Amino acid sequence: MNHTNYTKILVLIITALFTATLFNTGALSQNIENLMVPLPLNQTEGQILFTPYHSKTTYLINETGVVNHTWESTYYPLYDSYMGNNGSIYLTIQSGRGGIQKIAYDGTILWEYHYTRDSSYATHDIALLPNGDFIIIMQEIKSHDSAVEAGRDPNTVGNQFFPNMLIQVHQTGPTSGDIVWEWHVWDHLIQDFDATKDNYGSISEHPELANINFDQAWCTGWPYFTSVDYNPKFDQILISAHNFDEVWILDHSTTTEEAASHEGGIYGHGGDLIYRWGNPQTYNPGVGASDKKLYFQHQSCWIKPGLPGAGNILVFSNGVTRPGGPLSSVDEFTPDVDNETGAYYLPPGGTYGPDNLSWQYLLPEDLYSYYFGGAQRMLNNNTLICSGWNGIFIEVTADKQIVWTYDNPYPSLHDQVFRTHYIPPYVPQPPPPPPPPPPHSDIECNGSLSWSNIKPGTTVHGSFQVMNKGDNDTRLNWTINNTITWGTWTFLPTSGTNLLPWEGPFTVQVYVVVPNKINTMFNGTLRVENTDNASDYVDIPVTLTTSASLSAPSNNLILSWLFERFPHGFSLLRHLLGY
Repeated sequence: MNHTNYTKILVLIITALFTATLFNTGALSQNIENLMVPLPLNQTEGQILFTPYHSKTTYLINETGVVNHTWESTYYPLYDSYMGNNGSIYLTIQSGRGGIQKIAYDGTILWEYHYTRDSSYATHDIALLPNGDFIIIMQEIKSHDSAVEAGRDPNTVGNQFFPNMLIQVHQTGPTSGDIVWEWHVWDHLIQDFDATKDNYGSISEHPELANINFDQAWCTGWPYFTSVDYNPKFDQILISAHNFDEVWILDHSTTTEEAASHEGGIYGHGGDLIYRWGNPQTYNPGVGASDKKLYFQHQSCWIKPGLPGAGNILVFSNGVTRPGGPLSSVDEFTPDVDNETGAYYLPPGGTYGPDNLSWQYLLPEDLYSYYFGGAQRMLNNNTLICSGWNGIFIEVTADKQIVWTYDNPYPSLHDQVFRTHYIPPYVPQPPPPPPPPPPHSDIECNGSLSWSNIKPGTTVHGSFQVMNKGDNDTRLNWTINNTITWGTWTFLPTSGTNLLPWEGPFTVQVYVVVPNKINTMFNGTLRVENTDNASDYVDIPVTLTTSASLSAPSNNLILSWLFERFPHGFSLLRHLLGY
């Protein structure tokens, strides 16, 4: 084959491949996605995490819809996923009675927890806590007779009753966890249906309790919790009570025992409701239907610190029973809370505020979501909204303009998504200034030790002063390090503690027994050290000379020579002569 023919064939092959690619844009899109290198999570544009309802894959996309990363599971979601730390995710999983997977950025399963109690099962949502624990919504199983004895109308309960509860799980191993806290709505009931049954009382006088006979729709659970969120500032839990058209707030600072009671915790009410909002008819039957604000909502969450509206509550209200026809909305309101203490105000005989919403966006009719759905505030003050039943995400401005739309294509177009989670963009911050140096003590000494023409064998006396010249209120701990090998030394004292600057100098008395050497000069250095800082010390010079009397009798010279020649002998003679 000559070179010309080879070139023609090569051109035909390339042309055919290019043409096939043009008519297979889906394959091209898929190939691009598969070839994408996972990007770091700290993106400047913000990202969106979601798990389609019929998919075992969790997706992280940016605001242009490009997939930045995926995590694979062997389970379908139940129903949601959350971003953890270091690129990991927490995924609620459909497995037996429910559970959690924590999946690392590289796909490693860091934790797989399966709930195993026979009397209850997991559902709907979790909330992550700062210590790595999570709170999960549960439904426990009560018998028909138990529900009736608790005050439920027997005509509104089947063979079983499924009240909600919450548990907090702490990881203990790769597949294990301990339940370290529980809360049960069953412990906080009120009813005025049957005075012969438990929990009987005045509903309007107990807004902290849940009316066991209030129900607007048949659902497996009661009151059908559909979301849970956590506020670390106040140590509180926010719950969406779907069938009550309300959101509830609980005190999480309680023990499990306190959570089952009406006392204890930092707010003093045990596990009772400390706030509720959305439908005051649930606890104050005297108010009108016009006071209702929520309609079968599916998500409620606090707006996180650092985002516009921080501390307000966002609710995705599905709108199933909305007057005028079903229409979904995102509602923002500012709870009547003391921002210092976390306590909520309830006027005597009244209802919890506020009376009005801070902001509301009514979704277009074609985005009405009968089920699922959620919303999060974004850093740019827009709101990310998930029309979950339609599998469509939109970004809406504060003046209610849609500026971005995403149609979920995974695993098929418009597959349902329980909700999305907005990951705010990473904004590099300048490093914090270095902390000021800690207060430090500073040792200083006055004086020197110098003696001359001293008779050998006698004892001399001197002194020097130790001071703390450091910062105010610092305490100096000091000691004397004596490495001088001549003479016998005594210090009063040898060390000191807690010397304050304002106390001034402290005098150290020094006594030295002079060596029995005539006409000799001795030198040395005493070191006074700061025991808390080895580099902080003062060296005190020492000099001493002994006498040599030429006029002394010759026998004295002989004795001196003798005592020097035999330093350990003639002890009695030394004592008598004063040597």
